[in-house]
Amino acid sequence: MARSLPGAAGWAPERTMKKPRPPWLLVLAVLALHLLLGREVQRIHEGWVSEGPPPMPPRMQVEFVREMVLQAPPVTIRTLPPPPKRVVKAGAARPAPEPASVPEPLALPSAPEPVAQASSAPAEEAPVPVAQAASAAPGDEPGPEWPLSTRLTYVLTGNYRGPVHGEAQVEWLRKGSDYQVHLDVNVGPSFAPFITRRMSSQGQLTPEGIAPQRYDEETRFIVGDGRRASVFFLPTEVQLASGVRQPAQRGAQDSASQFVQLTWLFLTGRAVLEKGQVVSFPLVLPNRQYPQWDYEVIGEEWVETGTGWVPAWHLKPRGSTKGDDMTAEVWLAPGMQYLPVRLVIRQDVSTYVDLMLKSAPLQAAPESTNDIPRRLSP
Repeated sequence: MARSLPGAAGWAPERTMKKPRPPWLLVLAVLALHLLLGREVQRIHEGWVSEGPPPMPPRMQVEFVREMVLQAPPVTIRTLPPPPKRVVKAGAARPAPEPASVPEPLALPSAPEPVAQASSAPAEEAPVPVAQAASAAPGDEPGPEWPLSTRLTYVLTGNYRGPVHGEAQVEWLRKGSDYQVHLDVNVGPSFAPFITRRMSSQGQLTPEGIAPQRYDEETRFIVGDGRRASVFFLPTEVQLASGVRQPAQRGAQDSASQFVQLTWLFLTGRAVLEKGQVVSFPLVLPNRQYPQWDYEVIGEEWVETGTGWVPAWHLKPRGSTKGDDMTAEVWLAPGMQYLPVRLVIRQDVSTYVDLMLKSAPLQAAPESTNDIPRRLSP
C-alpha cells in the first residue's frame, strides 16, 4: 500500500511540527545567565576593593599623665593690651576683641612645671642652624625641640547649611623618631554626629622638620556612604588619592602635619614671628599639590579658650585654592609650646568650622631627659 505524499489528500501538517519546549527550561537558562553575571560583578567589585586605599594605620599607644601649664609668654607678646573682662563665646572667625576700658592682667602660674621652658625665650632669638639641631640629640633620637605627645580637645562651632556644633580632638604622638598626628572632628551631638572626619599623618622626625610618609582622610555621614582618601610620600614621588604620581617637593607637608611643622619652626626659632612675615612650604592635599603654600603672620591676639584668655599668634593662608580644597587659619600660643589653641577650617565663605581649645592640653611623660621640650639656643 503506497504511503501518502505531502500535499496529498488526508495529510495533516500539524502532526509533523515540533512540540514547544517546556517553560521551565527557559527559566533555568535565565537563572544560569544571571548567576554567571552575578559572579562576574562580584569578581570586579572585589578587584575594586582590593585596589582601594589600604586600612588606616593603627594609632600609637600613648599614656597622657599630666596637664600642660600655661607659661609666661615671650616679652614681645606682653606688649598686647590686656584681654577684655567681658566674656564673648567663641563663634565664627572674627577680628581680635577690643580691650575693655578697665582691663585685667593675664593670670600666669607662679611656679610652672618644666614642660615648656622653651616658651619663655625671647621671640627675637636667632634661628637655630639645621646642623646644630641635628646634633642636639644622639643618634636618631629627636631633639628637645619637639613637643611631648599631646592631646588637645576643642569646642566646635561653625556653619554647614546652617549653624553647627560639635567637638574635635588633636593628638600629636611620637615614639623615638616616629610620629603621628590625628585630627578628629565630630559635627553634631556626640552620641550621633551627623558628620565625622579623621585626618591622620604619620612619618619621621628629621633635622629639617616633619617628613610625612602617609596621609589618610576618612569622612563618614550619619546617612549614606562615607569616603576615604590616602596620600603616600615616596622617596622621589607623591602618590595622590587618585593614584596619580607626581614629583615630590622637598619639605612637603600634608593637611595634618602642617600645623606641627609650624609649631616646630617657631619653637626652634627657624621662623620669625613678626607681623607681616610669611612662612612657606610645599603642601600636598589629597587631590593636588601646591608647590608653595604661604602662611602670613597677621599679628598677636588674645584668644578666649576654656582655660581663660591666652595670647597667641594668628596665621592666615595667602592665595586661593582650587576645587573643594579647604584652608585653615591657626592661632599658635607661645605659652603652650606654640601649639594651636584655635583653628578655623574653611571650604568657602559660608562653610567652615571653628575649633576653640576646650581645656588644658594633656601630655605624656618624657621618654628621656633629652625629651623635655625647650627652645634651642644658637
